[in-house]
Amino acid sequence: MNQTRWQTLMSALGLPLSEECYHALHAAYLEKHRFYHTVDHIDAMLTHFDGVKEIAEKPEELELAIWFHDAVYKPLSKTNELDSANWAQTFLAAHSYGKAGIERVHNLIMATLHNGNIETPDEQLIVDIDLAILGAPPEVHDQFERNVRKEYRLVPGFIYRKKRKELLRSFLSRGSIYNLELFNERYEDQAKQNLHRAISTL
Repeated sequence: MNQTRWQTLMSALGLPLSEECYHALHAAYLEKHRFYHTVDHIDAMLTHFDGVKEIAEKPEELELAIWFHDAVYKPLSKTNELDSANWAQTFLAAHSYGKAGIERVHNLIMATLHNGNIETPDEQLIVDIDLAILGAPPEVHDQFERNVRKEYRLVPGFIYRKKRKELLRSFLSRGSIYNLELFNERYEDQAKQNLHRAISTL
């Protein structure tokens, strides 16, 4: 999540370098209440994206959506994705980006709600990239779970365990956790193992 990469993306999108926005985004991901939804999370997603960007229909817009998708993150808020999507929308509109492109970026960010309401291949792709952590090696996934708990440290344990189990089981209840075969082949089996283990330890 370095400034050089941001500037390269801005140039590819035909936008100004927008240093102020870069610094605002970077500062957002460094907020003290974050333990997983941090700069490291965005860097990990960008790394995954770099390995599959050739299958993206609008790779620059998808990358921009990655940068913005957790820009607003308040653990007890139910509008984080919408607030993040609206920030991206405001940013693009301020620079007269095309309406269709603004809508695509907004929809890409909203797809990371993980509520199954996705329509395009790029929406499937950003969701799979965001969920790649579920298929990480066990020790990495276990740290992810610990970091998420830290973000929700104000939530009483019995409530957190109930809600977290519901969420993790919702992923297991799907026919496949991942939308694209590429991610299914790489991460599906490990993700299911990780989810079962996480549920058993809650």
